[in-house]
Amino acid sequence: MNQRVLTGITTTGTPHLGNYVGAIRPAIAASREAGVESFFFLADYHALIKCDDPARIARSRLEIAATWLAAGLDTGRVTFYAQSDIPEITELNWLLTCVTAKGQMNRAHAYKASVDANEAKGQEPDDGVTMGLFCYPILMAADILMFNAHRVPVGRDQVQHIEMARDVAQRFNHQFGAGRELFVLPEAEIEESVATLPGLDGRKMSKSYDNTVPLFEGGAKGLKDAIARVVTDSRLPGEPKDPDSAHLVTLHDAFADAATREAFRRDLVAGLGWGDAKQRVVDLVEAHVGSMRAHYAELMAHPERIEDVLQAGAAKARQTATPFIKELRQAVGLRTMVAVAQPHAQAVTEKVALPLIKQYREADGLFYFKLTDAHNHLLLQSTGLADGREAGNWVKRLKTEGDAALAEAPVARAEGVSAEAVSAALAALVEATQAADAEKADKAANKAANKAAKASQA
Repeated sequence: MNQRVLTGITTTGTPHLGNYVGAIRPAIAASREAGVESFFFLADYHALIKCDDPARIARSRLEIAATWLAAGLDTGRVTFYAQSDIPEITELNWLLTCVTAKGQMNRAHAYKASVDANEAKGQEPDDGVTMGLFCYPILMAADILMFNAHRVPVGRDQVQHIEMARDVAQRFNHQFGAGRELFVLPEAEIEESVATLPGLDGRKMSKSYDNTVPLFEGGAKGLKDAIARVVTDSRLPGEPKDPDSAHLVTLHDAFADAATREAFRRDLVAGLGWGDAKQRVVDLVEAHVGSMRAHYAELMAHPERIEDVLQAGAAKARQTATPFIKELRQAVGLRTMVAVAQPHAQAVTEKVALPLIKQYREADGLFYFKLTDAHNHLLLQSTGLADGREAGNWVKRLKTEGDAALAEAPVARAEGVSAEAVSAALAALVEATQAADAEKADKAANKAANKAAKASQA
């Protein structure tokens, strides 16, 4: 089964070196792994929390999209889209909001930091705090859970939000899953060697601190000028330096292999001057990003090409999001209203013929499964699988997820069978599975209630 990996960047400001090292580079590397299905998105709804300048939002969306593409994102392999082009995300945001405790949001780092800052200034704790800021972790959870991402590459400062997404997913599964795991519980994926890149002044590199090193902006000269401003101590050339306390070393190590890192540290201890050390960092980073910069400039000159890529990605993403949100609506009770015929008291209930998924093993030793309609006509046929458990897992997913699992399944439609016929058969199976699960849960609840009643009478 493929592992889904999802990441995004808020669309405010111009991408800098910290964005690249902390999010873009590790996410693109992960997308190239075998067995990985990657989702990359522009988190432009999140941007509205921090920025009320429409021109800045629009410009940043363009710059960030161009950055991902210039950095080597393969849109033929991954799903790349803008958050605002997926309406199912905002609908899921509300469903998750309805099961999220306010107390949990009170503990979110961003909110607590705002409250602490206000109290330090003698202001009301919630002065200037919007509901967008307060509920930010829920929208982030919706981004992740919409596509049931298994792994989310983030900086260490974002780990809390992944933990919150897991908590909300567990609560939703428990409350509405009827024994099913509607949401996968995501895991934070941190690049341990450089989890958070320092800025010019040693604090976390951030636009809000005005301490960033540009990724593409200003060209090679802009990069050199920024690194020249990195704060170092006052030790002169020839004097030993302490690599472990130098922010410049952290910047260097983000682009260096093990041997280059060791040599840089050794030379600093031997007295390498800060000016020469900064030039080494410039050369190292430029060798890494120089070719990307040229591609970025070309994309920025043709924004319509970027828009075409994003729209194609949104259409691909919604192939997953649309059927899944329908399943979630069904789970919470937002169902299509239809008349249900009530049988007469003496009527004999007839068993309705349903589509069937059958797993079997052929003489070649491989395991197969197939979907047939109520009249035993073949609709889907799987390829041969070496592991019977894998075949069984696919049967289970198709019965519980329906169309949402079809895109990944190792199956092909039978000749002459339409996609609509397959979708209808899978929908019937999902409905039957949900009904059976609900009946089972009701029986278990009744049994527990009867047991408790007997115990109270004893």
